[in-house]
Amino acid sequence: MNSSILSGSCPNTNRLTFPILDQFEVTVEATHNPLAIPLENLFSMAARLNKKRSFLFVSKLLGKHIAVNPYTSLLSGAALAVLLYEDVTHGEDKRTIEWKQQMVRGLIDPEQAREAYEYLMGVQMSLPEEVRFVGFAETATALGHSMYELFANRATYIHSTREYLPEIEPDIQFEEEHSHAMSHRCYAVDSASLAEGGPLVLVDDEITTGNTTLNIIRDIQRNYPRKHYYIASLLDWRTDADEQKFSSLEDELGITITPLSLLKGKIQVTGEPAIDISGEKKISESTSLISVISVAGELEPRAMVSADSEGNRCSLPYLKYSGRFGIHSGLNSMLSAGITRIASILREKRKGQRTLVMGTGEFMHIPMRIAAEMGDGVLYQSTTRSPIYTVNRPGYAVVAGEGYASPEDPAVRNYIYNILPGQYDEIFVLMERHMSEERMRPMLDVLLQLGCKQIHVVYCGAPQEG
Repeated sequence: MNSSILSGSCPNTNRLTFPILDQFEVTVEATHNPLAIPLENLFSMAARLNKKRSFLFVSKLLGKHIAVNPYTSLLSGAALAVLLYEDVTHGEDKRTIEWKQQMVRGLIDPEQAREAYEYLMGVQMSLPEEVRFVGFAETATALGHSMYELFANRATYIHSTREYLPEIEPDIQFEEEHSHAMSHRCYAVDSASLAEGGPLVLVDDEITTGNTTLNIIRDIQRNYPRKHYYIASLLDWRTDADEQKFSSLEDELGITITPLSLLKGKIQVTGEPAIDISGEKKISESTSLISVISVAGELEPRAMVSADSEGNRCSLPYLKYSGRFGIHSGLNSMLSAGITRIASILREKRKGQRTLVMGTGEFMHIPMRIAAEMGDGVLYQSTTRSPIYTVNRPGYAVVAGEGYASPEDPAVRNYIYNILPGQYDEIFVLMERHMSEERMRPMLDVLLQLGCKQIHVVYCGAPQEG
């Protein structure tokens, strides 16, 4: 790999047009591509059931709507970590050039993803000062965690959540202006997660206008003042006017905001969507067998009461070090040991060659890490809140999908995408909390329609006592 791939210049395909459903098209022009990753390796496109924006960049790295090699997804966070490391250590050198060469090979070729990820984790990058990482729910919970965990010390991580914990006050609360789900909260049980002083890194999969980021910076600065913020994302579509808002906030608050992304660019939309969703159909007839596996006790629980949209309370424990309540570098080895134990248990349960491990909602990073240690032939993806138009046609990003009432909150609709009958021999669905059968029934009904012979529901948390 020559040095030009790391020069910051865009590859020849820096402008692509994506026709969507023969109704409208989105043209993307890359203006900054620091690793020169081809656009087609980063995302594909789908129509979005949202009045505020009619299309969705469907990431080929995140493992949300499209199944990916779990090491590929972990590498996407590692890529942002290397860009951050260069900035905090003031520039590229021979070491970071080698790191990026390894990283790009892994991101472009899934066959090399594991080697690249393990190489980067073995580097044990050290930060010169304490850095706080905050991932945005739900899509960037794993991205933020995998960025944070690349650093051997002086790092803390917490992700925002859309779940409501009525017995404690959130440390941060903000609104996501372009989302189908609005309220975000951070419950920093580990007080170091948001402590004032050193740089804070806000991690999202995509920045469109940046208004959400501006909201959270204002809130953090009011309670945990600091001089430097980073905004890290896979994609950055802010316009010149959007960027000016960031400059204005820097001047207003006396802070510096540094953007980091794998791709920065401009979007142009031509045409209007006219989507008819009346013809949605079930995926297939019920053919699957469902088994239940409990791995409770392998990861430390965190007792906490949540409340759903109807005010119903649930005291089932969460997991302590998922990132939901804050985690710091000194706890990473403990979390990794638990992940390895669970992966070993599930690896023994594997019977097929084509295995999917599925995270659920905000619970993405631990399932992703488990999937990575379950052997060859394992792909990873997660359920999501995103309502997307599905159509089975070549070149379209989301070919199948089904919605259901969330086990955590029946008023919230979740979705499982891109699973066709016969695609997998078995699917392992990982749940953070051990929900009741009544709460699980809508999800189980959908799992039974996926056309997969064996579904394993894996509960990582303990069941309700008594």
